[in-house]
Amino acid sequence: MRAADPVGPLTATRALALAGAALTVGALRRRRTIVAVPPELRTPNLWLPLAVGNSLALAIGRRLFLRATEPVAGVAVARHDVPGGRDVFVYEPTGRPRPSGALLWIHGGGFILGTPEGDHELCSRIARDLGIVVVSTRYRLAPEHPFPAGLDDCVAALRWLHDSAAGLGVDGMRIAVGGGSAGGGMAAAVAQRATDEQISVAFQLLVYPMLDDRTVLRRDHGGTGRLVWTPRSNAYAWTSLLGHRPDGADPRPYAVPARREDLSGLPPAWIGVGSLDLFRDEDLAYARRLEEAGVPVAVVVEPGMYHAAELELHTTVPSMRAFQQAMFDALAAGLGSAAGVR
Repeated sequence: MRAADPVGPLTATRALALAGAALTVGALRRRRTIVAVPPELRTPNLWLPLAVGNSLALAIGRRLFLRATEPVAGVAVARHDVPGGRDVFVYEPTGRPRPSGALLWIHGGGFILGTPEGDHELCSRIARDLGIVVVSTRYRLAPEHPFPAGLDDCVAALRWLHDSAAGLGVDGMRIAVGGGSAGGGMAAAVAQRATDEQISVAFQLLVYPMLDDRTVLRRDHGGTGRLVWTPRSNAYAWTSLLGHRPDGADPRPYAVPARREDLSGLPPAWIGVGSLDLFRDEDLAYARRLEEAGVPVAVVVEPGMYHAAELELHTTVPSMRAFQQAMFDALAAGLGSAAGVR
């Protein structure tokens, strides 16, 4: 009788050993990455190697991003349909002076994830603390709807806000655009298109904005992008939006805000980003170009901050509270508002 073949069991054992070794190496690398984060910014979620690199991961991510946040007290929230666009949520604080300034807010999610419902808490706090109207818009997501679908929806929301200004009690000359991450990149594109189409925008609030597809082409990210939003996710997101992998050229206006050659005439801007954020270098480069073009710009680089850290930690960590307060203060100043941030 033939002896049992030892290759199968040995191969399985070896595979388990290799898998264990890979997990150990991965955990050690993750630990080195997390050690670079200030202790007060470390959360259990940072140990999860999250990335969106395929359709399955995208489907899972979209389910996670369906969670809505709760508006703060003292703010009325109403939903409106936008002709030629999608729906918007309007946040109006009790006792707001009229006419007031307004903010068109665009949610983040790499152009492929997210909903305006996820920003109910943030948008209502902005409205309450600054005494302004905030309009948060839905837009079509890639890859199902590549550029320019999402941008068209956001511009339609801006036009609706202007057309509805009198009824909302909004000063049409004091309307800002803003957003976080991909929403910040979309806001920059909206500001560019609004400038070209002579739609009034008073200020750009760009919170760690996703501005430049050419970051995908870089191999060395200088220690950034290891947490939350990674180069892999960035490559998948830009490929989904543009319909092709970034290759150094895309001549379509507004597809990639950082590719615009002439930045003169754009509205004043505030750009905030963390020192560990993948978008740090592209954001600083855009800020320098705005300044060189004569556009007033203020920049905050928060040491040790990874992508979107303040969304989870602004209530418990002083540095994240200060980062978000700088954002609120910049918007108040940009709209000429005397309202402070509580």
